[in-house]
Amino acid sequence: MKKIMLFMGILLGILVLEPSKVSAQQVLDSTRLVKVNMNDGAEFIGNIISENDTSMQFLTGKYGQLGILKKDITKVTEIACSSVVKGKIWGENPQSARYLFMPNGYGLKKGEGYYQNIWVLFNQVSVGVTDYFSVGAGTVPTFLFGSGLMPVWVVPKFSIPVVKDKFNVGVGAFTGTVIGESNSGFGILYGLATVGDRNSNLTFGLGYGYAAGSFAKSPMISLAGMVRVSPRGYLLTENYYIKVDTESLTLISMGGRSILGKAGLDYGLVLPLSGEMDTFFAIPWLGITLPFGKNYHQSTGAPVKK
Repeated sequence: MKKIMLFMGILLGILVLEPSKVSAQQVLDSTRLVKVNMNDGAEFIGNIISENDTSMQFLTGKYGQLGILKKDITKVTEIACSSVVKGKIWGENPQSARYLFMPNGYGLKKGEGYYQNIWVLFNQVSVGVTDYFSVGAGTVPTFLFGSGLMPVWVVPKFSIPVVKDKFNVGVGAFTGTVIGESNSGFGILYGLATVGDRNSNLTFGLGYGYAAGSFAKSPMISLAGMVRVSPRGYLLTENYYIKVDTESLTLISMGGRSILGKAGLDYGLVLPLSGEMDTFFAIPWLGITLPFGKNYHQSTGAPVKK
């Protein structure tokens, strides 16, 4: 009799617990993924099942189906299919519009922004003004070292999607001056073509540098790439060919990006090559990117179907 009661208890437990287990493992449709931001700071990722003027029924991978009042929603954002890899939702690249330093054809969305720091000295903040135009500003705070000269710059950029999530072009400028010095304008005007999505892509760039009111006679050529290898890891390469008069310089870099919380940690080595050099050496690269704004989402781990 005890064995029968034990068996019945186990069976009853399975029947009671199984629906709960199933509801916690909802499978989402990757072609209809959206992110819902609530006015209390909460964030849900899933599929809209139905909606009316006042509410929506929303399916999440973790919490099952939820009823949400529209008055409590601050924003609804579509999540690209490229964020779904191997059946799981991967978080966004916190610096998808840039490699180690070079920008690509993608841009920041309206309301997005990031702060980038390279080796403590290089500081830049960029913000998406619209989905197609962003602007940034930066400086190297040399005044901390007692210098009366300080470089500052502005970086406007237009991003134009030719084929959504497959091919983007961008045009922009890196234009600056040195505070405390006359006739010190410098910068570069550039164009970019990017093939691939925001997680894995290849960018060809062409730009003309200028200094003290004079443009370079030869363009600077660049080629950069990014490959996502895990939910929180990327491989990066960024390369330049620069020619000034009869001298030329090639910069080759290999590195990576690790996602730490919401921040992106960039690291790598830069190898300068020139006919004037008689030795090889590599320059270490270390930078961090801190995103801000309301459009960023992290990995949920929720199972999805295509």
